[in-house]
Amino acid sequence: MSEPEWRRDALGSVRRRSGFERRVMVRLIILEAVAIALGIWVLELSQPGWILWVAGLAVLLFFSAAVTASVHKALVRPLRGLTNVVEAYRKGDYTIRSSREVPGDALGDLVHEINSLGTTLHQQRLQAMEATALLEKLIGAISVAVLAFDTERKLRVRNPAAAHLLRLDAEGGYGLTATELGVRSFLDEEIHTRIVTQVAGRAGRWQITHGTFRESGLVQHLLLISDVQQALREEERLAWQRLIRVMGHEVNNSLAPIKSLAGTLEELLAISLPEGPRREETLDGLRVIGERTRSLGRFLSQYARLARLPVPRRRWLHVAPLVARVTALETLHAIKADAPPHLEVYVDEDQLEHALINLSRNAIEALLTPGGGVWIVARNRHGDLVIEVIDEGCGIANPENLFVPFFTTKPDGSGVGLVLSRQIAEAHGGTLRLENRDGAPGAVATLEIPGAARLARDTNHQHSSMT
Repeated sequence: MSEPEWRRDALGSVRRRSGFERRVMVRLIILEAVAIALGIWVLELSQPGWILWVAGLAVLLFFSAAVTASVHKALVRPLRGLTNVVEAYRKGDYTIRSSREVPGDALGDLVHEINSLGTTLHQQRLQAMEATALLEKLIGAISVAVLAFDTERKLRVRNPAAAHLLRLDAEGGYGLTATELGVRSFLDEEIHTRIVTQVAGRAGRWQITHGTFRESGLVQHLLLISDVQQALREEERLAWQRLIRVMGHEVNNSLAPIKSLAGTLEELLAISLPEGPRREETLDGLRVIGERTRSLGRFLSQYARLARLPVPRRRWLHVAPLVARVTALETLHAIKADAPPHLEVYVDEDQLEHALINLSRNAIEALLTPGGGVWIVARNRHGDLVIEVIDEGCGIANPENLFVPFFTTKPDGSGVGLVLSRQIAEAHGGTLRLENRDGAPGAVATLEIPGAARLARDTNHQHSSMT
């Protein structure tokens, strides 16, 4: 409300109160004037002396003033107090109460009802505030992106998941149009729920739900965007984990006696068989059986890691020393590192290091020539940790099977490295993408963890992980 309107409203309220009080006072004055006139008439009929006449007139005036003050105190003041209370309720302050609450008369009952109304409104407001706070916490905690647009398609409400999806700052995005945010097409179509493969430049599988609601009679738009690909991957991973557990249990139960029997037979035949080619062939065969059982056991133990990845134990640490350790492990091929010295990340140090080792080895093995380059680049993007492992290799020929356990195109590969790296990223609430470079040979693996990056407060501080 503008200042002139506020003044007019306040002046109008004062005038209304003054007009009511004037009408009460005028009626009292009229009644008093009638009473005085009757008194004078009575005095004139009795024809007293002038002293009695003046004394009677004074008594009448005194009682008239007393009646006026009593009526003003009993009626006008409580009504003025009630006016202030109701005005406070209109402005949203439900804590004000009227002090005159005397049961048994009409005015007291009115005061009691208005005070009860204030108590009810105050409780309802507290309940609404608590419900709103709970709703905000729920919306903020869910992984589904929630966006609300007004009738002009401008962003009014969004949760952290929507900010992450649309790459918005912590407090940014409000007031931007759906066109500027890249989601206008979802609001224009009448289809309420559908699956798309791209949202705001991000590839994947997204479920879009569009609905409308009204506020102050105007149509508003609600948009829900959920990443169904991640849910599908989770189900896929659980299925693989169950398969690995069953397979590991059954195969290990068979490998243990085979290995034991092969060792026992080798010892017995080494003693009982005479020297000669047949003895050596038999012992060599038993040694092969024993070695293959040990190799198969190691092979299964690699896959078992997919089924028992522990919950990340996250803490803040400097990322530059971690990247330096990863690059130092590769002695046959130099890896270039680009990690700001004051960038801190909130991760499980061991798990992130293991994921970067897998990605860097995968990049080196993809090189066509020994002189090709490999880079590890870490940066802070609006509070999100983004690490890219870039290579100048042959690129990705079959992207569909990249993250399928047991699938590999390498002769001695296990098919576990990429799957485990993505599992580590998703355990941190992040993502891992592997795609061909745009306009250059090779591929880039992008590991992204929301809310896991910051600049160190003390630039001279050395984190405990560096010691």
